[in-house]
Amino acid sequence: MLESYPKIQETIQNACSRARRDPAGVRLLAVTKTVPLAQIQEAVASGIQWFGESRIQEAEKKIHQVGPAHWHLIGPLQSNKINKALELFEMIESLDRLELADALQKRAAVLGKTVRCLMEINIGGEAGKHGFAPDEVEALTPQLKQYPNLEVRGLMTVAPYADDPEQARPFFRRMKELFEGLKHFQSERFSMETLSMGMSHDYAVAVEEGSTEVRIGSALFGVRA
Repeated sequence: MLESYPKIQETIQNACSRARRDPAGVRLLAVTKTVPLAQIQEAVASGIQWFGESRIQEAEKKIHQVGPAHWHLIGPLQSNKINKALELFEMIESLDRLELADALQKRAAVLGKTVRCLMEINIGGEAGKHGFAPDEVEALTPQLKQYPNLEVRGLMTVAPYADDPEQARPFFRRMKELFEGLKHFQSERFSMETLSMGMSHDYAVAVEEGSTEVRIGSALFGVRA
């Protein structure tokens, strides 16, 4: 078993206890960017079932060797990589623009596939980050619901980095409000099931504020190149 895994589980459980939540409602997505195959296989042996990759080329080399597992794309997706992304991943967590939704719909329709996605939100309004602006999401939702081959199943964000994880709390709280507010758009292809927020340095705060999925890399696998 990965030595770090029980500690992460304990941290999630303690955060849930403080928030009076059921730990079963929080999924750990192991982020495997630059992680060697042997460590990923050790994670699977430890009971981890959900993995996130940022780069399609790197993911392709790993996914077929790891064995049964759930793989999500958590990095930016370029339109020319859509075919491969739909082949490799069961969810695209980085739906960050309408142009990408259009391209995914067109390709998924040709392939006869349904694409499960999370809308990526640039909650801090940072110039160097991808994602929809929080204030535009509600107005865009009716348009996203019109794509017959897309299923939007929640939201994802990366909070602005700060040395003190507490500084991320207002951003996570705003995400939770946005998540709850979009539930009245519920339909067959649009539902708020997953709120993916919190990474290695701030995931305890994210869980306290309502995250249902934390994306953990360095805290699980160690600091990587």
